[in-house]
Amino acid sequence: MKIVLAYSGGLDTSVLLSWLREEYQAEVIAFCANLGQGEELEGLEEKARETGAAQVHVDDLEAEFARDFIFPMMQSGAIYENQYLLGTSIARPLIAKRMCEIAQQENADAIAHGATGKGNDQIRFELSAAALAPDLEVIAPWRQSSFREAFPGRQAMIDYCRRKKIPVEATAEKPYSMDRNLLHISYEAGILEDPWLDASAPEHQTMYKLTVAPEEAPDQPQYVTLEFERGNCVAVDGAKLSPVEVMRTLNELGGRHGIGRVDMVENRFVGMKSRGVYETPGGSILFAGHRQMESVTMDREVMHLRDSLIPKYSELVYNGFWFSPERRALQAFVTESQKSVTGTVRLKLYKGNVIPAGRKSPYSLYRPEVATMEADPAQAYNQEDATGFIRLNALRLKVAAQATGSESEQQQSE
Repeated sequence: MKIVLAYSGGLDTSVLLSWLREEYQAEVIAFCANLGQGEELEGLEEKARETGAAQVHVDDLEAEFARDFIFPMMQSGAIYENQYLLGTSIARPLIAKRMCEIAQQENADAIAHGATGKGNDQIRFELSAAALAPDLEVIAPWRQSSFREAFPGRQAMIDYCRRKKIPVEATAEKPYSMDRNLLHISYEAGILEDPWLDASAPEHQTMYKLTVAPEEAPDQPQYVTLEFERGNCVAVDGAKLSPVEVMRTLNELGGRHGIGRVDMVENRFVGMKSRGVYETPGGSILFAGHRQMESVTMDREVMHLRDSLIPKYSELVYNGFWFSPERRALQAFVTESQKSVTGTVRLKLYKGNVIPAGRKSPYSLYRPEVATMEADPAQAYNQEDATGFIRLNALRLKVAAQATGSESEQQQSE
């Protein structure tokens, strides 16, 4: 039997690699997607082989991640529960996609992951696999009672690694878990399970890897210009950049100014609430800049229709339906809506804030001569026309009031 395992090199997946080999008498192929984890990937291949992996794939997917996942999602304006920019959620379908590709190339029988039965990631991995490789078996050890009985806690996993001489650096104390990629870092569990804990307090500042505390950010603001073509950022401060270069550049800028920290209690797909802390410096700048570009280039009704779909699109990403037909259909609408979202936005970065400081576009729908509160030199708008417009919109309100009584009369009767 051949199994492709989503492998990170940490304690959990190191145990999984060894356990799968023994439990299934299997040849385990370790796969790690390079999505921008940085130094976390150092020594990963050697560690996987020492743990017993028959093959190791460490694939650089950063460019694909930025181009085909982050940027299309940013075009949609997706933000889950009005706070979370979906950094972990959008990475999982790409990891699953590559796992399925490797499984097919190697004629593997199954893929496996280390996501727990309480979280969202198990759903994201498995729904993606169902859409891309429906005949491929998925093994989820944390949902097997035999695995949970063998490893009731972190110390049991550490003891197992010592017995098996598995090379891991771990201690029983783990203040929180962390997941990093090009778009963000997420922190959860451990001390963060107390929603009253102040994650922004000075004693917790060592947790953050991408951003300085807003209080410690420079006292002088920094301006940055973003150039957009069809809803995608193509240049920063006049320098033409690829999507992955845009993200790296904005991450550095945002991190320097303490931008993109979010602390929230969110609703998981499996039904429970969970507390997460996120750093999304570059994504926060890109999100704000994109919205400003849309504000001058997108038709009102198209914008309002797209905005009404943001909660649905965000849920689809969060819940693992990236490869679903409904997400693809929504993406087609998003792509159409972005045809004129071209131009330049200027933003001011200051102590955790992204402040709009200008926007211009050859396709701008903003016309000063129409919007001006001064005399209208072009006679583009006749204020007297508003009289009939208001009367028509007021008609149904008057009829309803005449039929049921005015609002004040209804309140008195109650």
